[in-house]
Amino acid sequence: MSFKFLVDTYATERLKTLTVWAQFGERELEFRPEPRARSVREQFVHQCLSENGWFVDMLGLREGGEPLPDRETRLGFLERYAEASGERLDFLASRSHPWFEQEASFFDVRRSHAWILVRRIAHSAHHRGQLTAYHRMLGHALYSTYGPTADTGGLPKAEPEVIYPYDSVEALLEGERSGGRRPPLPGPGSEPPTERPDGRPAARP
Repeated sequence: MSFKFLVDTYATERLKTLTVWAQFGERELEFRPEPRARSVREQFVHQCLSENGWFVDMLGLREGGEPLPDRETRLGFLERYAEASGERLDFLASRSHPWFEQEASFFDVRRSHAWILVRRIAHSAHHRGQLTAYHRMLGHALYSTYGPTADTGGLPKAEPEVIYPYDSVEALLEGERSGGRRPPLPGPGSEPPTERPDGRPAARP
């Protein structure tokens, strides 16, 4: 079995994380839905520190530089996470097949490197999903993450487009340094956002 698909998955996941981060404005970094929730900034901090910890302590990467940016601005987080995750991607791409099957400590148990990487990708996607919900609370339109959204033309039955704001990390950084170069979104269309064939919302119990 080849583990290249895990390396390819990490490559696309880091871009997805950065595209969700890039849609927040500087003044929105302190937004939190309610007192128990992390702010946007704290979500960024958690991602940077948590992913660094997993790769260093569990996967054996010796990273260069601090996990957090010198200046915790929106662009500072984008640039630092892009750089750090790029180092992690290069590290994964250089690993041999046996390395992915080797075991390491995962908190208080032993798991294979491949297992830990899958769990890391899922962990990052979980927090990215939280930030996607923050975008909705702030009234932002959503670009595609894994497929169409209501803002790229509606749900799949409407045969909408898949629209990503950038096709690479390099293009994202260049665009965001210039104030943002994201393509326009067509909006939700006329169909209600439901998967039900009749288009009706669920009846209340």
